[in-house]
Amino acid sequence: MFDEGDAGTDTSAATVGGIAADRLRSIIERVERLEEERKALAADIKDIFTEAKSAGFDVRTIRHIIRIRRQDPAAVEELESLLDIYRRALGM
Repeated sequence: MFDEGDAGTDTSAATVGGIAADRLRSIIERVERLEEERKALAADIKDIFTEAKSAGFDVRTIRHIIRIRRQDPAAVEELESLLDIYRRALGM
């Protein structure tokens, strides 16, 4: 963590108030980089949905399908069964 030129110097430059400043800076910079990547990914996803919409697909339905695919298949099956029962009860 120290250069050879730092040998024998006080470590208070790297530690302020009991906090390792270099470590803290590293963590913050990593989070900032990931946030930038997330913004780029969000823009890419938006472009894909725009493409889907221009191809005639319903984006709301696509988002719903993606949400369903993330869930446990048993939970999806249970939900669909309940929806079917409720629809029949309402005459839908």
